[in-house]
Amino acid sequence: MSDVLTPEQRHRNMSAIRGRDTRPELAVRRSLHRAGLRFRLHQRGLPGCPDLVFPSRKVAVFVHGCFWHKHSCKYGAVLPKTNAEKWEAKRAGNVVRDRRNSQELNRLGWRVFVIWECEVKDATRLARLAVQIKETLPHEQRRIASKAC
Repeated sequence: MSDVLTPEQRHRNMSAIRGRDTRPELAVRRSLHRAGLRFRLHQRGLPGCPDLVFPSRKVAVFVHGCFWHKHSCKYGAVLPKTNAEKWEAKRAGNVVRDRRNSQELNRLGWRVFVIWECEVKDATRLARLAVQIKETLPHEQRRIASKAC
């Protein structure tokens, strides 16, 4: 089946997709802010430039789009009809890069959370994320606790 859009229209659509300040990311930010959590945005000095960073807790949060990062849900299972090989390689590369960035952040002592675009609509999932972040000890407290032992 051929694409219903012309190559120019498809190019315009694909180039309009943003990497930051997306609707799912804004929803996560609103939810965590409402829960009393304060964060930094897009810390370029960290591997993968996490969407949200809690420096005192050494927590990084990535808000992944299901299609672009090949989530196991129905949105991530969509296969492009045109130029399928190119898009599959791009998406597979994203998954490899995500894994590498998470491992690097873990190696540096950061805790990494990933929330998927399809999960953002679930208020209980957002509340659970806020609780998980709040339960993470701030970096300074972690250091003091380890010295006491």
